[in-house]
Amino acid sequence: MKRIIQIKLLPSAEQADALEETMRRFNAACNWVAEKAFARQLANSYALHKLYYYEVRETFALPADIAILTFAQVAAAYKRDKSKRVSFRPLAAIPYRKGAFRYKSLTTVNIKTADGVRHDISMVLGDYQAEQFDQVKQFAELVRRKDGKWFIMACVEHEPEPPCERDDFLGVDLGVENLATDSDGELHTGEDVEAVRVKVQTHKQALQSAADLAANHRRRKRIRRRLKRIADREARFRRNTNHCISKRLVAKAKDTGRGIALEDLKGIRERIRFRKPQRNRMGSWGFDQLRQFISYKAEAAGVLLKIVDPQYTSQRCSQCGHVERGNRSSQARFCCKQCGHQAHADCNAARNIRARALVNAPIVSAYSAAAG
Repeated sequence: MKRIIQIKLLPSAEQADALEETMRRFNAACNWVAEKAFARQLANSYALHKLYYYEVRETFALPADIAILTFAQVAAAYKRDKSKRVSFRPLAAIPYRKGAFRYKSLTTVNIKTADGVRHDISMVLGDYQAEQFDQVKQFAELVRRKDGKWFIMACVEHEPEPPCERDDFLGVDLGVENLATDSDGELHTGEDVEAVRVKVQTHKQALQSAADLAANHRRRKRIRRRLKRIADREARFRRNTNHCISKRLVAKAKDTGRGIALEDLKGIRERIRFRKPQRNRMGSWGFDQLRQFISYKAEAAGVLLKIVDPQYTSQRCSQCGHVERGNRSSQARFCCKQCGHQAHADCNAARNIRARALVNAPIVSAYSAAAG
């Protein structure tokens, strides 16, 4: 099982300039090779290497080991789709490999730059990264964020715990009011996420109006940069919330010796039409991200994951099985028209998901498919 951990670098001003120059030369070389490869419809790194190695080294003044990386980068892009010519941003990430890149200690990494010089650059590891550092591989991506900060995206590989067959499951209903509700009755509310969404949406509308009325291009550009920054902050907050919820759900399932059952919500936005006031909220609903987080955390913990059919889980009574749209009288309230059973609507749906995982074969049981 592979994971990516983010490690912050602390280069000096001179080192940062060298890294940036390397990044610009590398991506310029990738664009040059991409043009040649597209003309020949080539997606083989060895063939590209044989054809253009000396030209790339001479034209872009790259050391041998960094020049070789350009062919692998371009070939990987064209293997996905050869019908369109690919292009690389000037400051796109560099995929470093062993030779041009190595870890010297928990606090230092050695990186080769375009001028052929090796730099010992300080790095900062949090507790999470330090715990996994002994399993880190000798390849990583060098990334420069838009705020000028440098990071390494390091690959960690380890054997996950094999999932065991379970006699019981923790049913999890994903929603908007409550981001996740389990069959034990625990609700993970989305109030904080919704409050941030509303605040950001209001702020963005005001900034967009100001941009439309701005008298000059420079002011409009500043406002749009500000719009991007606040959108990124909202995305980070939502991502952190989903990480916390998924970690709690997986830990609960593992501690109680159960698997996890989720609904197959693929294509829900295409299947359901929303009123105009709901569209922004539903468009920002991060259920797929939460499902992916649960998936890989469950795989690492050896917790079995089942994806079940979501049909009628919100309308079916978890006690008697009666299905009727009128059973769900409101977003939060469920009252069965046949047996009179009352419960929180999301808790009732989560129990139906658990029951379906127990009695029915899953639609998907593989972790990779569960991740989308």
